[in-house]
Amino acid sequence: MLRANVVGALFTFAFLRFGMPLEDSYSLDEITALNQVIFAIYLVVAMLVGGFLSIQLSLPVLIWHRRRTRLDNANARRRALKLPYVLSVVNLGLWTVGGVLFTMVNFSVSHKNAFIVAMASAVGALVTCVLSYLQAEKVLRPITVAAMANEPDAAVAPSVTARIAVFWVVSVVAPLAVIIGLIILQRLGWIETDPEGLQRPILWMSGAALAFSVIAIVRVVAAINDPIKQLRKAQSEVSAGNLNVAVKIYDGSDLGLLQAGFNDMVSDLRERQELRNLFGRYVGEDVARRAIETGTELGGEERYVGVLFVDIVGSTRLAVNRPPREVVNLLNEFFRVVVAVVGRHGGFVNKFQGDAALAIFGAPLDLDDFAGRALASARELRTELYRTLGDTDIGIGVSAGKAIAGHIGSEQRLEYTVIGDPVNEAARLTELAKDEPTRVLGSARAVFLASQTEAEHWDIGEGVELRGRGIETLLARPLLEPVDI
Repeated sequence: MLRANVVGALFTFAFLRFGMPLEDSYSLDEITALNQVIFAIYLVVAMLVGGFLSIQLSLPVLIWHRRRTRLDNANARRRALKLPYVLSVVNLGLWTVGGVLFTMVNFSVSHKNAFIVAMASAVGALVTCVLSYLQAEKVLRPITVAAMANEPDAAVAPSVTARIAVFWVVSVVAPLAVIIGLIILQRLGWIETDPEGLQRPILWMSGAALAFSVIAIVRVVAAINDPIKQLRKAQSEVSAGNLNVAVKIYDGSDLGLLQAGFNDMVSDLRERQELRNLFGRYVGEDVARRAIETGTELGGEERYVGVLFVDIVGSTRLAVNRPPREVVNLLNEFFRVVVAVVGRHGGFVNKFQGDAALAIFGAPLDLDDFAGRALASARELRTELYRTLGDTDIGIGVSAGKAIAGHIGSEQRLEYTVIGDPVNEAARLTELAKDEPTRVLGSARAVFLASQTEAEHWDIGEGVELRGRGIETLLARPLLEPVDI
């Protein structure tokens, strides 16, 4: 704040000394004793008043920022967002009072001198207020970030367009207006000089405009470039898959709102990703991906699928003889192996039903050799489950054929599932498989639909009529060692 006032004062004195024709310029020895006394007194008073007001306005904000983890003061938070503007208003008030005071003092001596002093004071006030606002905004940025953490829209700051317009006015419009004014005043006779005498003030104003333009462009570019660099870096992080990134919100300008919008967008993406992951864990990644791409309308489509059903033998007895936690751990390990093996063969576990699981091959995505994959998965699953679960007995049934795959239920609650004869046949085969030496049974239809490579691992046996079907099913048994439990 002090630096902004010093720059403004130096600019004002330089304008009075070099920004006017030689005949109308001021030098230190030409300043009257009255002006010197008034200036000294007002300088002391302005410093005291400005310092007191700045401290009174800033202290609650500084205290809140230091203790914000223990104290949430809404008034201090709102004042923090307005503090750069409020401090600039204090500067404007002090400069306005000083300009009016010195204009009145010189008015009694010379109307022309009073006009020149008023014009110089206005230029100095403009320079001081612009610099003080930008400086305060930059220094108070950490406090502004904290104040805007929960309410980004609460801050009101000049937009990028407004900032550029202000700097354009200060660095271009004001110097050109002074130059035009000097020429007009000389033509009207208010300034006693010839066109050659205007060269010095015009050159000085042009140099001042260039100097302030450099300051302006540096400030504006920094104010715009810093948040843009931060956003680009954060955007690269998001593109790389890091959704835990967030940017600091600098102020309430367009760029600050853009930063807040970026944080909201990343938060929504993170929430959607979490929901997608959770959705995929419940229904399977393929089903989740298909639902996201094509929607979740009720209904289904005919597909040729492979179906695998696996069930634990005597689960009711297990629940009676073992503690609940041990039963839960056993089921979790059982389902872990099922998901891993089925996934390796391109299928997905469609349902967990107590101590059983239903796996589908060929829906919702097309899968080559869907029947062969289901059969191969059954053979590997038998081996993996007995190696992992030890003496826990199981039954596995495999079938293949045409079924309806799609979403069933209601608009409020739906489920992706597969319905058809292969599903029923696999479930019935699982019941029979519990009495088989290998604990695995397949249908001859699944073997006929499978590739030759997988079919060689199965033997076609007798035909049986499974419960609830009414037609004969040819059984297929894998070439596996019998289970010894």
